[in-house]
Amino acid sequence: MSATPPSTLSSKLSALTQRLGLSGRSARQVLERAALLQLPFQPLASWSASIWWLSGAPLQNLPELPRSALSGPVQEDKAAAHAVLVKLVEQQQQKLESFDLRAIDGLMGCKGNQPDCASFEDYLATLDQRQVRIISYKDFVSAISQPLPRFLAGERIQLTQASWHGSRYFWNGEHSTEILANAIVYARRRELEVTLPAQITRYRISPGGLKQLDTHYHMLAMPVQAWSHEPFMSMLLDTGMPYARLTLTRSAEFLMLPKQHAQATALGEGLRLAGAADVCEFLRQYTA
Repeated sequence: MSATPPSTLSSKLSALTQRLGLSGRSARQVLERAALLQLPFQPLASWSASIWWLSGAPLQNLPELPRSALSGPVQEDKAAAHAVLVKLVEQQQQKLESFDLRAIDGLMGCKGNQPDCASFEDYLATLDQRQVRIISYKDFVSAISQPLPRFLAGERIQLTQASWHGSRYFWNGEHSTEILANAIVYARRRELEVTLPAQITRYRISPGGLKQLDTHYHMLAMPVQAWSHEPFMSMLLDTGMPYARLTLTRSAEFLMLPKQHAQATALGEGLRLAGAADVCEFLRQYTA
């Protein structure tokens, strides 16, 4: 994400100073300095249409986010940020007595070196050789009984769905994933209705939780280089402003700045002008 062009920066800074009521000189200086930071900001990447559950930021971890995922100098600031983050994603359980397995098109297992594929059909097409061949219903039952050993007994299948992955259903198992995909593709092509009871874990971004986060915090995506960038760290630490740093993965790090604090608000607004992606603005598209 590119920074604001110099020709418009001055007017934007002036308008922001008035809108935010930054009467103190220190806060105004933080805003101006932050807006001029040269850091390799990147836009937040949308979740790709992929069969792999682990593609993209793991928002499903937020309801049970460990406190150790947040860092910062003041325990109270981290605790306040944690209390808001754990309410951002809702988790619900649903039991269905009949679920058509042909609707499954995602895998919870480790992606490894596999490419992002939009469907099981695309995934199987990338394989040089398949583990099993399915040419009859008997082959199908034999194959699907490997990932689902109690398939014939009608044991409940475990599935997961998340609003940021659209309507896609992911199978919770981690073994024989290729064989499961192969069996489901066979059932689709043969128009073979195959049902099992299902336990579905559903995740969604809470509109209320997102509103609370946006009301109380600037939450910005930060490049890893920021934490060793002296001008940025100087503003963050020398002013003593409250903040929390969230690490979801090695490549997904976020800065949380409370909006009720003048200098923290000034830093947040300045970083946005410099090119930092606003997490709340990004997530709003997934709450519809």
